[in-house]
Amino acid sequence: MKKSDLLWGLVLLLISLFIFLPVTNPIFVDATVRYPYLMGFMKTMVLASMGEMLVKRIKTGFYCGDPGFWLKAIVWGFLGMVFVFVFPLFDGGMKAVFQEKIFFSNDFLNTLFYAFMVSLSMNLLFAPTFMMLHRMTDTTILLTQGSLKKMKSVHLNQVIEQIDFKFFFSFVIFKTIPFFWIPAHTITFMLPSTYRVLMASYLSIALGVLLSLKRKEVK
Repeated sequence: MKKSDLLWGLVLLLISLFIFLPVTNPIFVDATVRYPYLMGFMKTMVLASMGEMLVKRIKTGFYCGDPGFWLKAIVWGFLGMVFVFVFPLFDGGMKAVFQEKIFFSNDFLNTLFYAFMVSLSMNLLFAPTFMMLHRMTDTTILLTQGSLKKMKSVHLNQVIEQIDFKFFFSFVIFKTIPFFWIPAHTITFMLPSTYRVLMASYLSIALGVLLSLKRKEVK
């Protein structure tokens, strides 16, 4: 284990302590309630970018050196804002569908079933579009090496040609959605709304590791 591994773990630990310690948790909760989109941007940008760094560490042995790192971080931030919009959209939509119906006598089972239905609908209707958009932004950044000037010369056809659609559909869509995202977001929607985008940001770290390990197997 390198010093950089300890540093990465320490940063993640400090962020988590700030979020969950009783002393600082009210600050986090208050900021999330007051500025949901700004906090969605910040939470996802920081945690998902740490996931990007971990993936690079697994692939190359180094955390830094990605020329498109900051652009990817900004993209993650905007995606975090999308999560802030989409999560209550599906949550509220499912409440309208169920109309407060009770399916089980046990409160936990009702909460679990409701969270599962929200996760199922969101991951079937929204996730594939989101994943394709993110794959295209990542591919564009890869082609331009993070240069904003070069982006003007990149055409959509070039981006599409670079995407490994076989891997994207066979693993990312048909395996991560049913076996990772639906169960994971079921847990997410059982949490208070304040912590849902945060949970999604932590999950992006775990998924990034899974994807990088799977790509190593494929190669």
